[in-house]
Amino acid sequence: MTSQTSSLESDYTNRSSPYIHWVGATHLKLHAYTPSLNSRRSTAYRYTEFASGLSACLLFTVAPAFADTPEQRLQTVTVQAAKATPVEQSRAQLKEVPGGTSLVEQAEVDKGRSASLEDTLAYQPGVYAQSAGGNDAVKISIRGSGANASPGYFREGTKFLFDGLALTGAGGTPYELLDGQGLQYTEILRGANAFEYGALSLGGGINFITHTGYSAPGSQIKLEGGSFGWQKQTLRTGGVVGDADYFVSVDNARRDGYQDYTFSKSKGVVGNFGYRFNPKLQTRLIVRYREEFHENAGALTRAQLKHDSTQTNAATRASRGDSTKRGSTWVASKTTYTFDDDATLEFGVGYHDYPQILNRRSTVNPNYWDWSDINASLKYTRYDQLFGLDSTTTLGFTSTEHLNAGAKTYRGDKDLGLLQKNVKYDGSFDHVFTVGNDLGLTDRLYLTTGVSAIQIKRDIDVSFSDRPNTSGFPTRYDYDDWSLAPRAGLRFELTPNLQVFGNVSRSVDPPSSWSISNSGVTNNYIKPLVPQTANTVEFGVRGQSERFDGSLVLYRSWVKNELLTTQIAAATGTSAAIVSTSNATPTIHQGIEAGLTTKLWQGSNGDVLSWRQAYTLNDFYYRHDPAFSKNELPGLPKHIYQAELQYQYANGFYAGVNVRSASSTAVDYANTFNAPSYTIFGARLGYDAPSKKWQAYVDLKNLGDKDYVTAIVPGYNAQGQDTAALYPGDGFGAFTGVTYNF
Repeated sequence: MTSQTSSLESDYTNRSSPYIHWVGATHLKLHAYTPSLNSRRSTAYRYTEFASGLSACLLFTVAPAFADTPEQRLQTVTVQAAKATPVEQSRAQLKEVPGGTSLVEQAEVDKGRSASLEDTLAYQPGVYAQSAGGNDAVKISIRGSGANASPGYFREGTKFLFDGLALTGAGGTPYELLDGQGLQYTEILRGANAFEYGALSLGGGINFITHTGYSAPGSQIKLEGGSFGWQKQTLRTGGVVGDADYFVSVDNARRDGYQDYTFSKSKGVVGNFGYRFNPKLQTRLIVRYREEFHENAGALTRAQLKHDSTQTNAATRASRGDSTKRGSTWVASKTTYTFDDDATLEFGVGYHDYPQILNRRSTVNPNYWDWSDINASLKYTRYDQLFGLDSTTTLGFTSTEHLNAGAKTYRGDKDLGLLQKNVKYDGSFDHVFTVGNDLGLTDRLYLTTGVSAIQIKRDIDVSFSDRPNTSGFPTRYDYDDWSLAPRAGLRFELTPNLQVFGNVSRSVDPPSSWSISNSGVTNNYIKPLVPQTANTVEFGVRGQSERFDGSLVLYRSWVKNELLTTQIAAATGTSAAIVSTSNATPTIHQGIEAGLTTKLWQGSNGDVLSWRQAYTLNDFYYRHDPAFSKNELPGLPKHIYQAELQYQYANGFYAGVNVRSASSTAVDYANTFNAPSYTIFGARLGYDAPSKKWQAYVDLKNLGDKDYVTAIVPGYNAQGQDTAALYPGDGFGAFTGVTYNF
């Protein structure tokens, strides 16, 4: 079902005709107005609810609310309900959130290169996703979350999920499974708008939805290749057998690299298997497995970047740092039961095992990280009446806990001989209990309320360190505390396709277990870490029409104890870099998130010229720091603009040009050294056969072969010196792919 099912909703304010209106992801409200014989105005309402995944044709006879004569003429309203796609259902759900959200269809991403999340998350306001070295260790930040973390570390500040089930744990998010394979679409819920997923972070949540046998029936082979030795092969198949469905995708990829010593290779499997026991009970099993090896990119000075951005620094050349993901496995199950009154109960559980070896080929700080988590979720949703008003209530519980987690010193011999475990994180967890409600105060005004009760535990035991602990603090860190995070929001529908919204919320973002103490290094004990908290106010508008589809969000967050990362000492050819995370003095995160797609022209034959744009303002700074006053926080450009102008032919051909522009980026907290601003251009063209049998694309990146920076290594005070802290982006590249469906 779609919210534009018929012309009945075309006139929202003039009640002379009936209209339909979404009141839930799976519920529809029919409003009908019939004037009396003397034309005195009144409104009569009749409601119906039915599952949005079904096809239906409903016939209603609606009487006027009152009449002055005994004779009345009845009016017949016919509502045609078409079957909704999963993407349409998700869009309807996201529109019910009184805050910043967006959705990415993977079919649109696949019109060009799909090498990493940099490609998947492009053109999303408020989201920064850039690759350093071309591997899956993409730097991802939403509203400044994890802005100071360098590429190669576990992702922090944003919760990642597959099909609503957590990938992120108490140690953050390993990146090798964030490869975009087998995806149907991606939901992005910025900030506290990821409330229903138990997201604790300032950045919110990113929920990747996997294909099923229903959404991707048949088989497909896809071959891609291009500059810097990039090549990728994908084979997938899916289908429905009775009450069961299946989807399986396997892929293999490698890249020689643009910058010296940035070779990478990976291979993986994605599976999604579902079974429908009866109309009330269904279950689904999702599996993701991936192996990956990559060399680490090296940061450059501005002079090196300008002279030759393909080079690496001397320390990286000497140490040849690398990461080996020996085989990361995520297996999860989700079971849903629907009660007779349409209430639903959803239970999910997942196991995540993600060992890795860092610097395996190097003599500098080789170490082995052994991780496994158990994640669980329980959610009850009820559609009801509260005080005579339409109400949707949710009760939820999410848990992510380390089963086995720690770091060991690695000898580097072929049998993977290991010394004793240096640091143990076992037992660290995040538990979140949520209660939420969406209440229809009027036919246009909705109140969203909720509160999360959060238990955070971090249990860190350092048994060995290659650096002595001289801080005076113990080498055992044990934090266990509860917090509350309330939320309240309003959304008002000016028309069925235009709404304004606002919310106030609180987020609690705990430190990752490894950031408290990594592989034996105890420098974080200068002061024990505590969770960061933020109070946020957000306002926005979103809407669509025949020509426009867009949103505008403004937010401001007052952050306390923000978790900031800095490099204490740079790496050398014989020693690893020393990186520290600490709580900051109060900071402000505020910004603008704007996205707009415009249909500039449409021909009578179906040709369309469209222009999509995304603008993000990142204004992050100290409030009154004793050392840095109101300095800008390093890590992200203040202004980011992306746009694409595309011509889509009715016969399946498409062509377009695109641009990405970013302002300069502060590198140090003292704001004495900046990464340069840049503007790069690209183009892509392709063909989608009307028969859907095959597709092909050519994607051209950085047409001007511009030297630019995708990420930085944050430092305290560069004293205006040209510091080796800049990760270069790729130069000009040409990529192509062919897909065949059978």
